[in-house]
Amino acid sequence: MTRALVLNATYEPLCVVPDRRALVLVLTQKAAPVENTNRVARSERRVEPMPSVVRLTRYVRVPYRTQVPLTRRAVFARDGGRCVYCDSPATSLDHVVPRSRGGEHVWENVVSACRRCNHVKADRSVTDLGWRMRHTPFQPIGSAWRILGAGRADPAWVPYLVDHAGGVGGTSAHRVALGGLALPA
Repeated sequence: MTRALVLNATYEPLCVVPDRRALVLVLTQKAAPVENTNRVARSERRVEPMPSVVRLTRYVRVPYRTQVPLTRRAVFARDGGRCVYCDSPATSLDHVVPRSRGGEHVWENVVSACRRCNHVKADRSVTDLGWRMRHTPFQPIGSAWRILGAGRADPAWVPYLVDHAGGVGGTSAHRVALGGLALPA
């Protein structure tokens, strides 16, 4: 099943819904299609293109959330699904400062790692091993992170998410792969 990105009336990303739900929003005129897929939905009398991105016709007030939830998917999205130590595909999470040594379970201390690096590092810190990380872990901000941290992203969504990706570690040249997509921050 494919999914569709739902934008607020101001083009702010809100959530991701199944494409059938997006089509119902369009048919009930609660949303307007912005981008369509190459798939169509057929009924007895109509043929409608399946939307990939829809924009709500009325503004929806969203409660302000101060932090992006720290989840496994969100950490993998932040790190591009790659190990921060050796750049191979990541399969697990690792604490830079181990929890047994007082490290906390916060964005700045959790990174994605491959099985081998996580096993070799074990209960030691990065400085004990003399390793270097590809980038410093950071807490993502912005509404795009909440959406992309929940799963895979469609390439058609990139133009609607770039402006809402927020800051990433303080450098504007930093590029972060989100759900398989590289977004400039």
